[in-house]
Amino acid sequence: MRSQVHRFFPTNPADVSGLAIAIAAGEVRPQQIVAILGKTEGNGAINDFSRGLAIMALGRLLGPLLDCPAEEIEDRIVLSFSGGTEGVTCPHYLVLTVDETPASAGEKGLALAVGHTRSFAPEEAGRLPMILETARVVRALQAQLEVDAEDVHLVQIKGAIPPLPADVEQRGPREWRCDMAWSRGASALGVALALGELSGDALHDDMINRDWSQYSTRASVSAKPALLRSEICLFANAPGWVADLQIAHGVMRDILDVGAIYPILAELGLEPVHGQLPSDASARVLGAFAKSDADPRGVVRGRRHTMWTDGDISDMRHSRSVVSSLLAGVLGESAIYVSTRAEHQGPLGGGPVAIIARTS
Repeated sequence: MRSQVHRFFPTNPADVSGLAIAIAAGEVRPQQIVAILGKTEGNGAINDFSRGLAIMALGRLLGPLLDCPAEEIEDRIVLSFSGGTEGVTCPHYLVLTVDETPASAGEKGLALAVGHTRSFAPEEAGRLPMILETARVVRALQAQLEVDAEDVHLVQIKGAIPPLPADVEQRGPREWRCDMAWSRGASALGVALALGELSGDALHDDMINRDWSQYSTRASVSAKPALLRSEICLFANAPGWVADLQIAHGVMRDILDVGAIYPILAELGLEPVHGQLPSDASARVLGAFAKSDADPRGVVRGRRHTMWTDGDISDMRHSRSVVSSLLAGVLGESAIYVSTRAEHQGPLGGGPVAIIARTS
């Protein structure tokens, strides 16, 4: 088996001409696409329509090629777009394909598997059932790839947010958790449970988005209102997969933790010079993913920050700009996928980092 990463740089969120040209040239076969991940230049907030515009454009391109309605393309391919390209971040999208190219014995290469949870009821959102179901699917994807937990380096999730029931007021007062924060937190804990990063004994409804000592170092979760089931894409290094691409991960303890990046590069055989990858090594990097958060405690390394109290710029835009610029500076590459709001994704104020690179 072989995974490939095809990278495109649109001129606007609806520009899918790069992918269209690659398909026409035979460089990308639509039937082999398993996921498309990208950054768009919206504000990254709930009213960021740039993400929907990108997904709509991809549906119009790929729907006819896959013999399905454009609006159903998300049922065929995992589409995860993150808004916000502050600072030097370059709008881009990665088209991930899988084919049956035979691999050399004994090697491990980048492996991908995608799946979906069952549909969630509103009562289950952000609660233990979402954790357990997410863990079940992650374990199933591991089994599909025949990899141990240590070979899994990134689990990209679009978390479900089922709509509230029509008779919500008649059901009496309760803590409804049908929103982004609860979906992200429960989904991330599901990854941590599946990968053995925490014990099931530590899990209960009241610890979600409260006990920040429990987290995953490999989950990257966004969430989508009205999505009934979560979409999951698991990245691993697996035997039986062509080893021309590999992935490695680490975790930033806070948004200044540049030191967390260098061991990831070393694992991929990439050597910075004076702190930054030289151009030939930088060209081997095909994907860089990170979660970021403005530390809610109001300090970074003992110094007060104002990301949460800035009335002009969202804390999300502040933290994305910091982490994407830090990564871009080390990698010499500005096509960085940084997503904000990292509930249970890395330690409080920090977040996971994963990098995909060619092996030579």
